Amino acid sequence: MTFMAAPVSASTRVALDELISLAALAHGASLARSRRSPALRSGGNTSRWRGRGVDFRESRIYQPGDEIRHMDWRVTARSGKPHTKLFEEEREQGLLLALDLNPGMRFGTRVRFKSVQAARAAALLAWMASAAGDRVGALGFGGGIDGEVKPAGGRRGVLRVLRALRDWDTAADAATQESLGRGLSRVRRLLRPGMRLVLLTDGFSTDAEAARLMPQLAGRHDIAVVVLRDALELSAPPPGRYALHLGPTRRVLDFSDGKVRSAWAERFATSREQLRNLCAKLGIRVLELDGHADLRRALGPLLARSLHSPVVT
Repeated sequence: MTFMAAPVSASTRVALDELISLAALAHGASLARSRRSPALRSGGNTSRWRGRGVDFRESRIYQPGDEIRHMDWRVTARSGKPHTKLFEEEREQGLLLALDLNPGMRFGTRVRFKSVQAARAAALLAWMASAAGDRVGALGFGGGIDGEVKPAGGRRGVLRVLRALRDWDTAADAATQESLGRGLSRVRRLLRPGMRLVLLTDGFSTDAEAARLMPQLAGRHDIAVVVLRDALELSAPPPGRYALHLGPTRRVLDFSDGKVRSAWAERFATSREQLRNLCAKLGIRVLELDGHADLRRALGPLLARSLHSPVVT
């Protein structure tokens, strides 16, 4: 038996027309914002971060590097000590989608590859963020991909992201692996104050560098992680000999051996738990997404009709 040795189709490759059609699924819903988000959308809302903006908040003792033009001369004269004004800083809301394109994502035994489902989920989230007036950007890592789409608003901004998802899927190398840590180092350079991050990965590329960078990102941004998984990674198949294909490589596994069967699921679980434990420690939401899952239902905790309504289930 061979797993997913199927011809190229919508189940194994990202199709741009399908990503575009998900705009209809996004109708009537928007991205839910976590209570611990460091920022709200620009306009009528302000963030919890103090900085230079338009709304005065308080004065504090002058510190080297503060701008002279923001000196609070009244408080300075009254206290005898130099004071500077602080303002509440408005921050524009945006969404960055970070997509894992490592070889392990190009796998699936139920309906579609994990890579295809990840792109579909990213597209749905992009449409919903855009409908809420947010800018949307994307970054791809792994599989030899070093691409990014800077956040932009409107339908045109979403379409740029969707085309990138399709192009990255086509160009990804089935033999080139990149760690999550390296991907997050690029994410950190692209993120701007007030932006949210959704990471779509199977978790198998998690490394020590990711464990170092994730707390830094979580301290300043609202983060959610969508973990892609396949049924075959959760439990071994029935006893028998199976051929697995990864690009040009073919390997036969004998699942008649009890040791092979027990070690199979354990290996996948151990790799994924490293990411789950890291997120749990940082209070980062983790959603699990199977290749055959209904997107609206699976992504329910991230989707809401408004900031104050229950999530869509």
